[in-house]
Amino acid sequence: MINFEYPEGATPIDLDEAQGLRLTHVTTRGELDRWEQDNIIQALAWLDRTKPSDILNEPFVKALHRHMFGVVWKWAGHFRHSDKNIGGPWHQVPTSVRNLCDDAHLWLEQRDESPDQIAVRFHHRLVSIHPFANGNGRHARLMTDVLLENILKRPRFTWGSEDLSRPGDTRHRYIAALQAADQQNYTPLLEFTRT
Repeated sequence: MINFEYPEGATPIDLDEAQGLRLTHVTTRGELDRWEQDNIIQALAWLDRTKPSDILNEPFVKALHRHMFGVVWKWAGHFRHSDKNIGGPWHQVPTSVRNLCDDAHLWLEQRDESPDQIAVRFHHRLVSIHPFANGNGRHARLMTDVLLENILKRPRFTWGSEDLSRPGDTRHRYIAALQAADQQNYTPLLEFTRT
């Protein structure tokens, strides 16, 4: 069993979820991180091949998570079945994701905001829902980048230009920007995403 140590703001994995680890040879957090990153690289290759444009729906939200983490976790691509330190009750996740996708369609039709503002608002809501047992930040960032590139025809965000899964000042600024967005102040997150 891995001794899971979490950086600031990370979602802890409960014991039942930890049992979903497909790679029984993994014994350290570092090994787990490497396997997850390798799996994410495979997901990026899938995105480059498929160039999806029909992304604002529950099946795509789940498919992207499955492509990102399915080699590592049995529950990848399935909404969580436990409450977390962030997000609403687990049983509300499907409705919350559908509502977000419907809202995003409306934002795209109205275009009252810039593409970056739409993307930041989408990212914040998806992180707030926290639909999966783990990998929510990485999933929400990649979903947002797909939205930017494939729908809004804008370059991906730089996300502070560092690995946000590692502890440090950049991760702290990202979390602080998300917390400001919780209070409807999206300016710090808008600034952070393009630094």
